[in-house]
Amino acid sequence: MEKVIWSCNDYSILRVDANRLHDVAQFVVTQNYNHHSPESIPDTAQQEIDEIYLEELSYSINSSCFIVRNNDGIIVGSIRVFRWDKKTPTPMEKIFHISPLEKVQDTPQTSFWHIGRFAIDSKSGFSTITLFKQLMILAVAPILREDDSYMIAETDSHLLKVMNALGIETQKIGNPLNYLASETIPICSNKKGLIKFYQRCYPLIAPS
Repeated sequence: MEKVIWSCNDYSILRVDANRLHDVAQFVVTQNYNHHSPESIPDTAQQEIDEIYLEELSYSINSSCFIVRNNDGIIVGSIRVFRWDKKTPTPMEKIFHISPLEKVQDTPQTSFWHIGRFAIDSKSGFSTITLFKQLMILAVAPILREDDSYMIAETDSHLLKVMNALGIETQKIGNPLNYLASETIPICSNKKGLIKFYQRCYPLIAPS
């Protein structure tokens, strides 16, 4: 299932269900190698696609996944957010062996939301910054609805600089590792660190 969340003359942003998760996994892996590796996509990429698909499937009950399709129906962007149950291993734990509960002050009321699978096709012809802002607005929206909430994520070092420049206040909670062909850093951000970005950029997806 795909549901249009926002659209313009050139592309649409859609919320998708589990039936599209393999397509998302393939898009994310392909774009990461296209962006960060001068070599052709390795044979091992298919294994990475399958692993990411199965991982996303395990989170799908509590997750929201968004994609961007151009007018030809081709995926040119993606992002996913899920509410962590504080039990199921997160990508952060699997990749960095870091538990957010050990890095962030946790109470029974604290909620953690993992944002991941962000990717944009830089050759799409659309502004990558605008697409990033629009997708991030959708991803952080549920975090801002709760009083004591945190975003957790693993982000490419270059994207992290962009996030900070856009006013998203983040905290590094571990050392970087090479993941999907790029230097990746585990980060978190509380509600206060996200609200200014959201308020400033929300008009980009506000109904006309």
